[in-house]
Amino acid sequence: MASLRAWLPSGLLGFVDDTSSRVASTGQTLGLRTGFAAVRALPASTAYRLFDLIADVSVRRGGKGVDRLRANYARVRPELGDRELHALVRAGMRSYMRYYCDSFRLVDRTQDELAEAVRMIGAEPVRAALASGSGCVVFLGHMGNWDSAGAWSSGHLAPVTTVVERLEPEEVFRDFLEFRESLGMTIIPLTGAGDPFLALKQAIGRGAFVALLADRDLTRNGVEVDLCGHRARMAKGPAVLAVMTKAPLFTATVWYEDAPELPSGKRVVIQMIPVPTPAEGTTRDKVQVMVQRCADLLGDAITRHTEDWHMLQRIFVADLADRDDGRRPEASTSAVTS
Repeated sequence: MASLRAWLPSGLLGFVDDTSSRVASTGQTLGLRTGFAAVRALPASTAYRLFDLIADVSVRRGGKGVDRLRANYARVRPELGDRELHALVRAGMRSYMRYYCDSFRLVDRTQDELAEAVRMIGAEPVRAALASGSGCVVFLGHMGNWDSAGAWSSGHLAPVTTVVERLEPEEVFRDFLEFRESLGMTIIPLTGAGDPFLALKQAIGRGAFVALLADRDLTRNGVEVDLCGHRARMAKGPAVLAVMTKAPLFTATVWYEDAPELPSGKRVVIQMIPVPTPAEGTTRDKVQVMVQRCADLLGDAITRHTEDWHMLQRIFVADLADRDDGRRPEASTSAVTS
């Protein structure tokens, strides 16, 4: 690890040492910017090998994030032995680091390159809904590469509207804001810019394509569902938004598939599946049914593509009962939607 630290940009060390979204210092801000530029300048094969190395080092060192990933994988894949589970965690961390490498290099990709690098299944119902002017709401899990999915969508389907946490320091927030806006996304800050839920409702009223990460309940006001045979809590906001605006709700699952013809060696696959709004029942009842359906669809994808589920935090009820791990639950897109 010492030799790795000697030449790895300091901004990338944060992904090895702490996979949370919170950045604490101006020095680390500079490191992130330096790392961002360095990764973009590297040949694709070198960049992805570097991030594989970061993943492997992370697994060897362990830590809260890796341990939580292992525990989550063990819950959803109980049939695996220790050796198989370890291999899956290694593959999961490589997929997670690929997400960052992809995202760092995303701003240099043309729409033609994105068309080759991203494949969507089930786009037609989404296109039809958007063409009707009703807008769409998407329940998105922490799978695959949602930034690539958003960039592709903005160029080949519809510009994405989403909510992001206001990171600290402010310079980091502005960098990430500018980055996502450069991909064609419309960004609503979680705090400091009015009521984000009202802004989302107004966006839907304009026929927007709203995508929200929602497979974690960070407000403790979400919905308890069954996920892969275990009770878990998820954000209810996408379902509430769909019920209140009468916009169609979709679940999006995202994973990687092998694509040796591409410089990155992988293609991002997005699957969009409609989640109908029940005709009868109270809003609360409808939301419960819809979030459970989203969880069912997400769980199926997690079982098939476990290594692409980047869940390094607690989401299962049994784990949430003992969540005092010394860290404040970080705010995210799902917080506003609960």
